[in-house]
Amino acid sequence: MLEEILTSNQTILLTALLLIISVVVTKFSSRLGVPSLVLFIAVGMLAGSDGFNFIYFDNAGLAQTIGTFALIIILFEGGLETNWGTIRKVTKPAISLATLGVLITSLLVGIATKLIIDVSWLEAFLLGSIVGSTDAAAVFAVLKGKNINDKLEATLEAESGSNDPMAVFLTLAFIQIIQEPNPNYFTIAGSFFWQMGAGFVIGLVIGKVGSLSINKINLDSGGLYPLFAISFALLTYSISALMDASGLLAVYTAAIVIGNSELTYRHSILRFNEGFTWMMQIVMFVILGLLVFPSQLFTLEIVLKGFFIAFILIFVARPVATYISLSFLKFNNKEKLFISWAGLRGAVPIVLATYPLLTDITNNQLLFNIVFFIVLSSTLIQGSTITMLANKLKLVGKEKYNPIHSLELISIGKTNVELVEYHVNEHNSINGYTLEEINFPEGTLINAIIRNGEIVTPFGQTKIQEGDFLYILVSKQNKKELKKVLDNEKILSQI
Repeated sequence: MLEEILTSNQTILLTALLLIISVVVTKFSSRLGVPSLVLFIAVGMLAGSDGFNFIYFDNAGLAQTIGTFALIIILFEGGLETNWGTIRKVTKPAISLATLGVLITSLLVGIATKLIIDVSWLEAFLLGSIVGSTDAAAVFAVLKGKNINDKLEATLEAESGSNDPMAVFLTLAFIQIIQEPNPNYFTIAGSFFWQMGAGFVIGLVIGKVGSLSINKINLDSGGLYPLFAISFALLTYSISALMDASGLLAVYTAAIVIGNSELTYRHSILRFNEGFTWMMQIVMFVILGLLVFPSQLFTLEIVLKGFFIAFILIFVARPVATYISLSFLKFNNKEKLFISWAGLRGAVPIVLATYPLLTDITNNQLLFNIVFFIVLSSTLIQGSTITMLANKLKLVGKEKYNPIHSLELISIGKTNVELVEYHVNEHNSINGYTLEEINFPEGTLINAIIRNGEIVTPFGQTKIQEGDFLYILVSKQNKKELKKVLDNEKILSQI
């Protein structure tokens, strides 16, 4: 009994230390120019049996479960933060990259794998399928706050959020073909269209139900709304998976629907998901780092063969797939070059590489180690140079401002009013006008203005300035009207 309690306490202590170390290393990731996910993996590898031997972990099934759960949370957060007005303009290139691009990448990497490694053609194409898609966690993390051109950032985020289903389908299809002597290829092909179509529809439906439920149900505590939103992400994935549809596509679709709806407690939901996503990224990459054994990974054979395949992926397969996928769309050569370079690999390929580990495929451990090395190479080489390339190609825009992200809605108890915090920037039309000149909805009250860290008591002649934080009390039924005013409509009062 005492020994079990001691073991439990030691586990909690070790978990706390791993989380603290992982959070602290994010501070150094930007200084070192290395994506934080690489450092999370390094923490896991150091804590593993080939490092300081704190934890022995080789449970591929558990790693897959944790990885899938983390991907649900990451995709949900990415979808919530996605502006449909922006992403709608890039649906064609994103879909093309997410389907045709993944297929071409998988094919070319598969051919290279067969030529470099002594495996069968089916195993080679299995590896190509595993690394065929870009990774949402890596792309979202690396692009965040980099001020990349809106069209390019939206394309990359939409691609990474929607191309995982194609990679999952190809991976499972090749595993089935390898294991079954006479697979039904028509059934396999038909399942692709079912997975994509059903996943999309389920995501739309549950997303709409979720947004309506969040707004209609008056919960006792504001802290319950983020949990309520997360529950719809898990519900979306589980229903889709049970219906053999694409759960990841459904989650991303549902998140876009919910994120682009008028939500009560929007700020609380977004901030909770941001923190929870960071936690799941840390847990996922640390677990994946624990799963790999450096003594097996960093052998001369794995390093050399993995490097050559990674080279083909980064400098041949991804660029060819990008240029072909975008050949009939309005992207210039600089933009195509950047999109091809920003196709980061991350958690998804490693999670998919655990699928063969759970089967009796002959070279499953070899494939896992090669995939792991490819991911490390891609993240280190591409992830650390994305900003530099964007600056070199002059694809970095002005500092971004998104009213949806800067608008914090804090519900006051169970009353029918909300307190809105709004940050004014130089592009807002209310900038430079006095409060009495602005046509705020009836019953709206400006409680306070924070200017340069000081509180300004508002009155009719107070002039709005760039950088001001406005704290506005408004009834819920007038929230949309207020948002129109703040979003540059009906600015001046009719006086």
